[in-house]
Amino acid sequence: METLNTILKLAAGVGLFLFAMYLVEESLKNLSGRSFKLFLQRITKNNIGAVAGGTIITGILQSSSMVSLMVLAFVGAGVFTMKNAMAIILGANLGTTIASWLVATLGFKTDIEVIAYPAVCLGGFLLILLGSRKKFKYISYFLLGFGLMFIGLSFMKTAMETQVQHFDFSQYASMPLIVFLIIGFLITLIVQSSSVTMALTLSALNAGAIGFPMAAAIVLGGETGTIIKILVSAIGGNASKKRVALGNLLFNIFITAIAFILLKPILLLITDVIKIKDPLIGLVTFSSLINLLAIVLFLPVLDIFTKFLERFFKNTDGNSAAFIGHASIAEPVTALDLFRRETNYFIHNSMLFNLELFKIDTTALKQQSDYVEINEKNNYETKSIEEKYEFLKQLQGEMQAFYLKLRTKLNSEQNSELNQLISAARSSMHAVKSVKDIGANITNLSRSSKDIKYQFFLHHKNETQQLYVKLNAFLTKKEPTNFEELKVLFDTIQKNYTTALNTFYTEVQLTTIESIDITTVINFNRELFTSNKAMLMAVKDVLLDEKNAQNFNEIPIYKT
Repeated sequence: METLNTILKLAAGVGLFLFAMYLVEESLKNLSGRSFKLFLQRITKNNIGAVAGGTIITGILQSSSMVSLMVLAFVGAGVFTMKNAMAIILGANLGTTIASWLVATLGFKTDIEVIAYPAVCLGGFLLILLGSRKKFKYISYFLLGFGLMFIGLSFMKTAMETQVQHFDFSQYASMPLIVFLIIGFLITLIVQSSSVTMALTLSALNAGAIGFPMAAAIVLGGETGTIIKILVSAIGGNASKKRVALGNLLFNIFITAIAFILLKPILLLITDVIKIKDPLIGLVTFSSLINLLAIVLFLPVLDIFTKFLERFFKNTDGNSAAFIGHASIAEPVTALDLFRRETNYFIHNSMLFNLELFKIDTTALKQQSDYVEINEKNNYETKSIEEKYEFLKQLQGEMQAFYLKLRTKLNSEQNSELNQLISAARSSMHAVKSVKDIGANITNLSRSSKDIKYQFFLHHKNETQQLYVKLNAFLTKKEPTNFEELKVLFDTIQKNYTTALNTFYTEVQLTTIESIDITTVINFNRELFTSNKAMLMAVKDVLLDEKNAQNFNEIPIYKT
């Protein structure tokens, strides 16, 4: 029973430590915001600056994984070169050892209660009293995280000390060091935090459960364990992101292998040459030396290493575009045709997005589509709502960038069509954003036990479904659509909006409903009206010629 209690206490310590690291990371990420990203961009003009930037940022944020993921995003956006990205990650690996020094010194050399309890107390009071204000909310997160980190460490430390008194660990001392290397890798792979692995190892070392060489092997194994998060984040990204992730994996494996081969000489350097007798300080020194070794070995050959990585993965650039990715502005007529197809594809997926938020069956819309195969290739259907929204934003950005290049190659008539098409994409994205903004309202109304709210939602759901069926029919029919057909649909949208609003006002007078519910319904009705109008304007710009499209624009869009 004593052993079970010790294991549970150790597990609780790990959980608290992980939660504390999350709170600290979230607080610093939100308190720093854009400034850290701008700092990274400014400092990464050369390799030395990139390493220093990675070290400083990770030292503050205390998450090499978070910095690496940020770097991957910048690489994917073309902000960083692959060489600079690799240099930043080298620095990030060194920066994460700062937390180890903090834990080894404050966590084991001072009275934890003096540090942790006041921080948790102050953080708790701040969160309750001033948590509604963003700045104080994240300051309280930091204080709570800082305090809970040491409380979690205390749990791990006392659990290890108790276990040493009841269990003979000496029988494991003769095991090969590679076993401890694998243990370190597996622990970090599971918890996805090398800081937790270090804290656990320091606790075991402090309690005498393991010796210095075994602890060093565990920490060494933890160097590679966090790479899984980065590899997963690179899946589906462009070739550069995949190369950076691969490069990170390769140099982590390489450094782990080199350091393991030279483990005994490195430990002798620490204990006999540098003369560090405290095993806890020795262990964090070992961790820092390993990451410094990685910088010394890789920084001079980054150019060669990045050229080697460029052999891997096809340069697809991770584009969302289905058609313009294959277009060349050297053939402007062909490029314009592909842009037209891209616009139709964008509107189609925008309609799917909005219908999905309403939980409306989109099977019929998909079956009539020419884009089923493209969406299967892009894994569009398996994406979450947030991922689909980001996909549409990226696609709109790619279309906008291509539009700016193509417009200089076209004559005035072609430019008029191009302007209509990009306007259609903007309107379509506006329609998507309007529906996304009322996502919470949709959930609220669709699950409401109040009949007036639920019936209001059902009415709009049916109207939206009918509208999108008609819009899709216009987009897919072979013969041209005339002005009057779209004008009828425009009037229908306007009529649905005013009728629904007036009906609701009448029904509200006959029943009891809270003020917040009235606001929810009115906001929902207005945003859906805006979205439906925007989607119609997108279809209009695709289907009508320039003159009719301009005449359509003269219709009052927001007459209420």
